[in-house]
Amino acid sequence: MIEKYKNFKNWVVYQIYPRSFFDSNGDGIGDLNGITAKLDYLKELGVDAVWLCPCFKSPNVDNGYDIADYRQIMDEFGTFDDALRLIAEIKKRDMKIIMDLVPNHTSDQHEWFLESRKSKDNPYSDYYYWADEPLNDWRSAFGGSAWQYDDVRGQYYLHSYAIEQPDLNWENPKVVKEMQNVVDFWIDLGVDGFRCDVIDQISKDFVNNRNSFGPTLHDHINQLFGREKTKHIFTIGECWTKEIDEICRHIGPDRGELSTLFQFEHFDTGRRNKWEPSDTGLLRVRDVLTKWQILHQENELLHTLFTDNHDNNFYLSRVGNDKELRYESATCIATMIYLMNGMPLLYQGQEIGAAGSHFDSIDDFDDIESINKYNELLARGKTKEEALFAINFGGRDNTRRPMAWTAGENGGFTTGTPWIQMGSRAKEINLESDLASEKSVFKYFKALFALRKEMEVLRQGEFIPLHKPEDKFAAYLRKLDGCRVCVVTNFDKTQTIDIPEMKGKLLLSNYGRADGDASAFRPYEVALYSVE
Repeated sequence: MIEKYKNFKNWVVYQIYPRSFFDSNGDGIGDLNGITAKLDYLKELGVDAVWLCPCFKSPNVDNGYDIADYRQIMDEFGTFDDALRLIAEIKKRDMKIIMDLVPNHTSDQHEWFLESRKSKDNPYSDYYYWADEPLNDWRSAFGGSAWQYDDVRGQYYLHSYAIEQPDLNWENPKVVKEMQNVVDFWIDLGVDGFRCDVIDQISKDFVNNRNSFGPTLHDHINQLFGREKTKHIFTIGECWTKEIDEICRHIGPDRGELSTLFQFEHFDTGRRNKWEPSDTGLLRVRDVLTKWQILHQENELLHTLFTDNHDNNFYLSRVGNDKELRYESATCIATMIYLMNGMPLLYQGQEIGAAGSHFDSIDDFDDIESINKYNELLARGKTKEEALFAINFGGRDNTRRPMAWTAGENGGFTTGTPWIQMGSRAKEINLESDLASEKSVFKYFKALFALRKEMEVLRQGEFIPLHKPEDKFAAYLRKLDGCRVCVVTNFDKTQTIDIPEMKGKLLLSNYGRADGDASAFRPYEVALYSVE
């Protein structure tokens, strides 16, 4: 594996949803100064890199993923000077900053689109996909046709998401150059990398009727990140593929494209689809991730280790017990996944064991996807209760609700009125209460990441599975030179686990297990051993 990829494996990345992290001025909306105020908290946790969800100028139809200006900051989040200060303060703490790049679409309020819709012969005419009639039957991810008629231009334009999010036409070299300039602008200001939103859609496959993975995809990614200016930065792509050959084409060390991708196969665990639960659990997670660990090692690829993000309900609520065994489940999931071979990424709230919410009115939801899904389900004859169950289970608002810092009013997030209601369990699950508990998720995460920093084998070592397919637990070895660490994670049933590699010194446990303890592993119990 090339040297820079090895360096990336040393990072622990923390994803922030700026609108919901911390409000510094009492307007009810999280902001950049709020993030700056909490950098020491992140440093204490053991974070090496901060990933910000979009904070660019936006009318907020899709919570910032509809960008009106890639070089300006959203009014609610602060000023451009606030962004420069945040970058400087992150650097001062020897941390990295990763920004969210949205290359597939813009807001319909972006200057490029406002000009493009004026006529068929202006300089911005072909910055987007226009047609006299819909070219296919593609559907928007948020419901309805992906083609929208525009009265001004008298044609249809393509929008893979909200109507207000027209897709950019990357087959136009001018668009490629514009996005190169955006990337370079932020690199010059000190940004260390980019998370690339639905980057697999910047090339359309009209011949095979696919709105992604088109024939020019890899050319476009290389044009963006394979340049001398961008070769050193960290890049991670949101690409929905399960094909190892396609993954290698994206992130192979010699490709000049992306550093890594999110691998989403384990995300389906605990749900039949985004809106319906299933009874699959950590056993499936183990098997899926073991497969990908081996494939990434064989191909010398950088693997991403993650469970949560801004687009899904908390993983803990899908695959663990988020009630009476919340601490045990949260620490078990984190240990099993974050000590595998790769780069850990966690989402705000995971470190305090945040869990899904429940609300009884559609008025308590904000996200366009959830609201559209609710109305769609009602139109299909579902009851309000059934529709609410679906969006409570799968809605993006779950992880986008404000971070709860205290048990006080509005969770200490703001002195004003939060832009959306706090999570329904904020009085119970918050940093203040967690730190006061004998079972502190934060303190366990801190210890876990500290051990990872201390032991190179946990960052750079080979992954060797020790469990057999029929076992109802996960056990694996991390091996580097003469150093070996055994990681054992039990699932939801008490059972005896006895493997030779457990005979060494105990390094960490979430139940207080002692050296040489041969008792049965309790639900969600984990233990790390230095192998003698």
